[in-house]
Amino acid sequence: MNITQKPQLSIPEHSLDRDCTTLSRHILQQLNDFSGDAQDLSAIMNRIALAGKLISRRLSRAGLMANVLGFTGEDNIQGESVKKMDVYANEVFISVFKQSGLVCRLASEEMEKPYYIPENCPIGRYTLLYDPIDGSSNVDINLNVGSIFAIRQQEGDDLDGEARDLLQNGHKQVAAGYILYGPATVLVYTIGKGVHSFFLDPSLGEFILAEENIKIPNHGSVYSVNEGNFCKWDDSLRDYVRYVHRHDSYTGRYSGALVGDIHRILMQGGVFLYPGTKDKPEGKLRLLYETAPLAFIIEQAGGKASTGKEDILDVIPQKIHQRTPAILGSCEDVDLVKSFIQ
Repeated sequence: MNITQKPQLSIPEHSLDRDCTTLSRHILQQLNDFSGDAQDLSAIMNRIALAGKLISRRLSRAGLMANVLGFTGEDNIQGESVKKMDVYANEVFISVFKQSGLVCRLASEEMEKPYYIPENCPIGRYTLLYDPIDGSSNVDINLNVGSIFAIRQQEGDDLDGEARDLLQNGHKQVAAGYILYGPATVLVYTIGKGVHSFFLDPSLGEFILAEENIKIPNHGSVYSVNEGNFCKWDDSLRDYVRYVHRHDSYTGRYSGALVGDIHRILMQGGVFLYPGTKDKPEGKLRLLYETAPLAFIIEQAGGKASTGKEDILDVIPQKIHQRTPAILGSCEDVDLVKSFIQ
């Protein structure tokens, strides 16, 4: 008697391996090292991931909870109205690092000066720079927002609390990344060995590897800029926008959330612009918390990041909250914008 056997399900080994690759495991694999420094960096990234999970959970429930949405009625050091989610997200980052023993200082665009954790300083020689919630105006209408971060090694003793060692160019970043809170929560990071993305699996509570060694296309059809500021720009930037308006191959996409716009450019190609204006030539974006970390990511993915006059990673800030214009994206598209400026 013939017995019909059911076919066995064949699952490729590499598929299972990717499903098991968590963020911490991936970092150690990238470093190919299990030294103390490698373990510290992996642990710091795990803490950042924990902050992302807590913020993601809060955002997913924001519309159902009291006293979560809206403004606090106060302004931050930048002179901007503070959202309640800004305060919550900033406190989350501080909380998850307070007992870590890993980070001595945290510097955020929401705080006038760095936040010191004295008990960590003898052993934690790292500084975390971050924008806790970028695009917080989108929170109340349930659109994408994100967190941006960078890690730097502390240099010197910083005895006066001025954190002058942070006033160095973006090449001093040990790691950088962002967390995008959207239909899925995505964490993208680089430690100078390519750019890699992870999706939060709520059933596991883990960030699981989605894509390794992301490469930004050399050219893309998307340009992302707030054209509401058109009349405030220099003629060179207005000429560029007129140029793309005349060519059917370009598509404008701008959400008002920096992380979401950059993620689109990273994955699909194109260019993101936040230029200065005639009255504020320095622009709006902060170098240490926003443009330098994103420039590190874009360049590691094979793209370019410029102020229009120099590479963003070469800019040496004069103060912690310094702003800078930004042009980030595919090589051909950034070069095109620069050709108008020059």
